[in-house]
Amino acid sequence: MIRVALVDDQVLIRRAFSLMLSIEEDIELVGEAGDGDEAIALVAAEGPEIVLMDIEMPRRNGLDATRIIRASGSTQVIILTTFDRDDYLFEALEAGAAGFLLKNSEPERLLEAIRTVAEGGALLAPEVTRRVITQALHGHRAGSTDQAVERLTEREFDVLREVAAGLSNAEIAARLVVSEATVKTHVSSMLGKLGVRDRVQAVIYAYENGLVVR
Repeated sequence: MIRVALVDDQVLIRRAFSLMLSIEEDIELVGEAGDGDEAIALVAAEGPEIVLMDIEMPRRNGLDATRIIRASGSTQVIILTTFDRDDYLFEALEAGAAGFLLKNSEPERLLEAIRTVAEGGALLAPEVTRRVITQALHGHRAGSTDQAVERLTEREFDVLREVAAGLSNAEIAARLVVSEATVKTHVSSMLGKLGVRDRVQAVIYAYENGLVVR
C-alpha cells in the first residue's frame, strides 16, 4: 500500500480527492491537513510515503511546508495546485518536490504520479515540462551527445524520447504498444545507464544532448 496524506485548505477539494483515492486498492489515505503547519505535524505523526500538497494556504504555505518535510525525512511531496506559475514550479522543485501537477489534470495523471513517485521516480505535468527544460538549459549548449546514450537499446532510446515529451508510463505504453510493466522496466534501465536520478533529470539530459529539439 502507498500511504498518502492530502493537504489543501479547501474542504470540498480534499473530499473530492479523498473519494478518488479511496477506490484505489494500492493507495491508503492516512490523513488530511488544511495548511502547511498541519501538514508538517501530520507527516511527523503518520509518516506517509507521499504528500499531495497545495501551495496557497493560510499560515504556512505549501512550498515552505515542502521544504521542511523534505529536509526532515523520506516523505516525498507532489505539488497539486491551481496556479500554473513559473515561480511556484521552480521553487517547488528547488524545495525537493518530486512532482508538480495542476488540479485540472486527469485523475489518471495524478494516480500515475503517486505510483511513479512511490517507486522512486518523479513526474511533471506535460504543460510545465518544457519550462523546466528551458530553465535547466539556460547557459548550457545543446547538441553534444554524451557517450552514455550509446549504451541505450533502441527501445530505451524510444522511451527516453517519450519521457522527454512529458508522457506518462501509460501513455508511453499505448504509443509503443507494450505493457506498462515493460515501460517501467525500460525507464528504470534507461535512468541507470544515463546515470540520472529520475524522469525530470532524464528530460533535461535529453535536451542538453540534443536528443530532442525544443
